[in-house]
Amino acid sequence: MATDEPSTRFDSVDWEEIGGGRELTTNFIGVAVSVGALFVLVLYDVFVVPGDTPTFAAVGWGYDVTGLDWLFALSLVLFGFYGVLPLYQNARMTRYYWREFRRNRPAVASLAFLTAVFVIGLLGPLFIPSPTVDLFAKYQPPVGFEVARTYVINCAGPVVNGACQGTWQYPLGTTQNGRDIFRMIVYGMQVTMKLAFVATLIVIVIGTAVGTVSAYMGGMVDEVLMRYVDIQQSFPTLILYLLVVYTYGGSLLLLVLLFGLFSWEGTARYVRSNALAKTEEEYIKAVQLSGASVYRVIRRHIIPNTTSSIVTDLTLLIPGFLLAEAQLAFLGLGDSTVPSWGQLIAAGRSDLSFAPWITLMPGFVLFFTILAFNFLGDALLDAINPEAQAEAES
Repeated sequence: MATDEPSTRFDSVDWEEIGGGRELTTNFIGVAVSVGALFVLVLYDVFVVPGDTPTFAAVGWGYDVTGLDWLFALSLVLFGFYGVLPLYQNARMTRYYWREFRRNRPAVASLAFLTAVFVIGLLGPLFIPSPTVDLFAKYQPPVGFEVARTYVINCAGPVVNGACQGTWQYPLGTTQNGRDIFRMIVYGMQVTMKLAFVATLIVIVIGTAVGTVSAYMGGMVDEVLMRYVDIQQSFPTLILYLLVVYTYGGSLLLLVLLFGLFSWEGTARYVRSNALAKTEEEYIKAVQLSGASVYRVIRRHIIPNTTSSIVTDLTLLIPGFLLAEAQLAFLGLGDSTVPSWGQLIAAGRSDLSFAPWITLMPGFVLFFTILAFNFLGDALLDAINPEAQAEAES
């Protein structure tokens, strides 16, 4: 009987046949060229641009690119060539998994929401001015809200029965120092994206390498790597971060690096458990008999065929990163120089009685972002690896 299901499953693909045995694939060349261009720009930023001058001031762009921005650009390059481009190159398989994925309507809505967060966070700061302090605009209510006129110095909207009404000039209202909450949420999306992309890039690289090598090599290598994972999992990361904050001050870059370097243990274990099953497959044994090196077996067969477990694990790991950053920022332990959602939530905790929107607006955005990642992760697990979902339900 005819079926729309592709002849090859995602987790049993002969990647050697698809790759044609070539090491220098189009994706690899694209990554090499892009990384080379980024490296040249980093050298230009470090050795040519004066320390107090924005990176691209010569072309009229006043933004000063930081180390975290360069890491974010690198993560976008890798995501584009190894995450998005393969979807286009394997159009038939992509169409099949998209049909499976779109059956979950909350996940489709979540994907649209996260895409909007990514696009607005990436392009919004290019068109929306950064939020500035304006004490004459403090406590402006959002559209549909009102606040007693006594709390507002200069009401931007109409005054009805002694209450200042919200206006589209400040669609989500303002804080106690007059910062536009909508602008702060847009700029906070940059923090979300950088945290999600850079931290997960570190987790992918370390967790996948440790998990696959441990599963394939076995024996003493497996024992040593897994015992190290146990040791690192028991390490108090929060105490380390507090020591770093006390020594160097709050920094988003340090926070992202700590999240990435001390959060890959679960991914390594999850990847290892899936890779152990793959090492017993017949195609792996055939590749080993053909004389392929350990690196080639892991790189071309084990890692690609455990991609489903990696992707689904990361979509469920990112919400933990976002929530942890918001918690630290709420406690005043984050980077005070960046307008994160956690900082905005903390800014309104003393004004909940008469200006609850300061906390509610970023709180809702953070809540829906975390919820969207959870929906997305569950739907990807169902679409890419239906056997795992069947085992979980049995």
